[in-house]
Amino acid sequence: MMGIVSLAIGVPMSSTAQSIGAISEQEYLEGEKLSEIKHEYIDGFVYAMAGASRRHSAIAVNIAASLRSAARKTSCTVYSSDVKVRVRETKSYYYPDVVVGCDVDDVDDYYLEKPCLIVEVLSESTQKRDRSEKLLSYMNIPTLKAYILVEQNKQEVELFYRKEDGEWWVESFVGLDAVLKLPCPEMELTLAEIYEDISF
Repeated sequence: MMGIVSLAIGVPMSSTAQSIGAISEQEYLEGEKLSEIKHEYIDGFVYAMAGASRRHSAIAVNIAASLRSAARKTSCTVYSSDVKVRVRETKSYYYPDVVVGCDVDDVDDYYLEKPCLIVEVLSESTQKRDRSEKLLSYMNIPTLKAYILVEQNKQEVELFYRKEDGEWWVESFVGLDAVLKLPCPEMELTLAEIYEDISF
């Protein structure tokens, strides 16, 4: 079952993450290179990231592997959760579970400014931020064409995508036979691939 609905803008920013202090972007970037744990940065505030479950990690690896296979011989490169995305408009840096860049993006070796596709695997501790704060922030990235939210406890995926007129829409997919059509790299991604070897 799938449907397309218009996305309502105006979801409030999350306040559930615990801040460890306000610093400059440069201080954050330099500190992150030396840190043993990852932190996200939102307009001066730094937030420690919790570790992911094995199921969460396995789903992200499945998605990255499928995207990497489709990206061969294209201008697109697939990155894991160790590469940040910078959202200049909101002065934010996030670590998506999977990110794809297809444009020349050589400002910094540690983050992308021109991602084309971003994937977040949902967990109880992160899904509010993934559906609100991050969604609204990512929409400010001019090059972003699609944002995928993946449930880890059921076979369900949401695909947010930018239409040619710039408007964002969302499509929901349920069941292993469902197929997502992705813009970058251009491919079809099935839920069976996403949830390969995942037991429910």
